Amino acid sequence: MTREEIIQPENLVYRKPTLMNDVGMHYCPGCSHGVVHKLIAEVIEEMDMTERTIGISPVGCAVFAYRYIDIDWQEAAHGRAPALATACKRLWPDRLVFTYQGDGDLACIGTCETIHALNRGENITIIFINNAIYGMTGGQMAPTTLMGMKTATCPYGRDAHLHGYPLHITDIAATLEGTAYVTRQSVHNVAAIRKAKKAIRHAFENSMQGRGSNLVEIVSTCSSGWKLSPEKANAWMEEHMFPYYPTGDLKDV
Repeated sequence: MTREEIIQPENLVYRKPTLMNDVGMHYCPGCSHGVVHKLIAEVIEEMDMTERTIGISPVGCAVFAYRYIDIDWQEAAHGRAPALATACKRLWPDRLVFTYQGDGDLACIGTCETIHALNRGENITIIFINNAIYGMTGGQMAPTTLMGMKTATCPYGRDAHLHGYPLHITDIAATLEGTAYVTRQSVHNVAAIRKAKKAIRHAFENSMQGRGSNLVEIVSTCSSGWKLSPEKANAWMEEHMFPYYPTGDLKDV
């Protein structure tokens, strides 16, 4: 049997989306970013929006998102992605516009832009990667770092009296009148990946139908920042992250 006879559509278990550029990724082994990139690329393809999508890439681990998904991209200043997305969507209302941000970019320096863009009901989608740590810059405490969780800047664990409490940015978003769809998902197993893809598509469809702003949080791992193997990081996330950041839809208008 020849190679051409073997590689038939019905035999393909895994197919790389045509929107994914054929370049090596810079993410650490076990990182959730690559999985989410693939889901975004698949949804854009399936919606036939390849030529009408604008992604806003962040500052942080995913700063090179534009290298991997072959669509139009804009690079935003740290935390300002929702503001730039607002401008793009208002200028080109027929475009699918989304931001891709980590917890430091979105929930710390970008808290103002995030909250106000969502509250205004801008017809955009915000993809929010929450791994509870600053992965790119050395593993410092993030706004989403759990109570008691050790990082480079809270080596004895996060203390509420010293550092405040973890920020439930997605729960806050669900209370805003401008949000149409707010959800929290993960990509740690096949079932979760399927749910996350469905959530991303629903958010994108809302954006195109002018229903308001959408926030898709992905509870994620950071093997390097957590100092754990990919397998142990997944287990740690299930044991510690999910009780504090439970997955599921928070709002669906």
